[in-house]
Amino acid sequence: MSRDQVLEGVLEELLAEHGRTYADQAGITLRDKPAPLFQLLVLATLSSAPISADVAATTAHELFRAGWRTPERMRSATWQQRVDALGRGGYRRYDERTATVLEESAALLEQHHGGDLRRLRRDADGDRDALVEALQEFPRVGPTGARIFCREAQAVWPELVPFFDDRGLERAGGLGLPTDPGALAAVVGGDPGEVARLSAALVRSALADG
Repeated sequence: MSRDQVLEGVLEELLAEHGRTYADQAGITLRDKPAPLFQLLVLATLSSAPISADVAATTAHELFRAGWRTPERMRSATWQQRVDALGRGGYRRYDERTATVLEESAALLEQHHGGDLRRLRRDADGDRDALVEALQEFPRVGPTGARIFCREAQAVWPELVPFFDDRGLERAGGLGLPTDPGALAAVVGGDPGEVARLSAALVRSALADG
């Protein structure tokens, strides 16, 4: 068996076992529209706490299941309703502060960006670093949370492709896949949606191995 065939098998197995984006797990039908982009911001906010990625995605799904899929809907919920939903998702220890953070984030998005994260994209004008920095104006979203947002958003914002975090690139190397982001994206043809799946799969695979 040739090296290319071996790597193709590794890639197929990786995507079959781990190739689900965290946005999909959270119940987000990701599109370049205000509501799903807000939902992705919520997921990035939840993922910024020292809590497992799976719990963050499950909790985001619980918030969206409650109907809070837009900034307006998030702000319409009471603080206690948000706390309860966070608890149902398993997001404990951080639930009370996070209930406040989610309201603050939704308010900031409405007040500064008209509720539409596409304005950040427009202002960044293809500059990934500028976008990562702009995302950090939202409460709790630091560099890690901003990168999580971009890792998932590359599926609908092609200018972010290829977006892999350090953990994903390290895992790629361990599997014998390219560690150069461009070359790694090329193994799935550079398609934005597939690159996002691959990026998530590498992170999931790394987490599964501890």
